[in-house]
Amino acid sequence: MSKSETLLSLLDGQKVIPVLQIAEVSHAVPLARALVRGGLPMIEITLRTAGALEAITRVAAEVKEAIVGAGTILDARQFDEAARAGSKFIVSPGVTPGLLAAAKDSAVPLLPGAITPAEIMLAREAGLTFLKFFPAEQAGGLAFLKALASPFGDIRFCPTGGVNVRNAGDYLALPNVACVGGSWIAPHDLVEAGRWDTIEMLAREASALAKG
Repeated sequence: MSKSETLLSLLDGQKVIPVLQIAEVSHAVPLARALVRGGLPMIEITLRTAGALEAITRVAAEVKEAIVGAGTILDARQFDEAARAGSKFIVSPGVTPGLLAAAKDSAVPLLPGAITPAEIMLAREAGLTFLKFFPAEQAGGLAFLKALASPFGDIRFCPTGGVNVRNAGDYLALPNVACVGGSWIAPHDLVEAGRWDTIEMLAREASALAKG
């Protein structure tokens, strides 16, 4: 099984990946539990806050049902740090030779960002056929992904960036889209207020959207 196939198997049919920016490490575990209860066990915690790695470590240790990954990985050093913290998968906004080399030497699968044909071909030559499409809306959105389907028939994408409850269904209807990523499921104000029941409800709605 290739690493892209491993990553797709981790999804296990989940079509919406919550993309989380956690400012308070104490929020990580209850947030992950709310998302798991809502039917979204695979979550991405971005390395955009000082406590992100600790948040990943806590979720990996305390929420066994969760499949926690690290996002906004920019180089090989961050890849290694995130893997050591307990990340089950790594997400990057782009693709570089250094990241591809780090991923090659690791059992943790990489979901690199690729939007241009050259970037897609670079990832494909490295054996990766499941890629992040970021920033989706700003890069051309649905029309661009439709255009990529013909020359890159073996590539599947996870669009993020501008994806929300209103347009997620349109992205998921594309045959080359495996899932979408978004922050609307756990908005900052609800996380800060500890509104775990509301976040669980939003997760359930996202799960239903994917099935519908």
